[in-house]
Amino acid sequence: MSYTKLLYHIVFGTKDRIPYLNSAWRDDMHAYLGGETRGLKGTAFEVGGIEDHVHLLAHIPPTIALADFMSKLKANSSGWAKRKTGRPFVWQPGYGAFTVSESEAEKVKHYIRRQEEHHQKVDYREEFLSLLHENAIEFEEQYLWTP
Repeated sequence: MSYTKLLYHIVFGTKDRIPYLNSAWRDDMHAYLGGETRGLKGTAFEVGGIEDHVHLLAHIPPTIALADFMSKLKANSSGWAKRKTGRPFVWQPGYGAFTVSESEAEKVKHYIRRQEEHHQKVDYREEFLSLLHENAIEFEEQYLWTP
């Protein structure tokens, strides 16, 4: 028998950071992402964000690779957004995914809930760079924001 709890803080944005996720339907998108996570056999513990990006704290089962999970989540939710709004909707190609220990889960949930307040001081670019640094992820900045 194998036992796992693969808990991730996942962050991804809209293409070119266009503010697609306006307040009129942002909560619906967050709810959809939670439901889609369940449909992929995961558990969404918190979903939040602002008009140009989303944060998701989720358990993803070991039977699906993170890349496959994200591909399905983004494809299905962008299709849903197009149908919901009648307008084009595209996510950025990449994402950030950071493992979270159970002891830090409440802290991450709180962080996700406070996104609107947080982004009055820090923009998405600064936030994403900070997450990469905090998680000791090597990157080349010139490739972060391109398709």
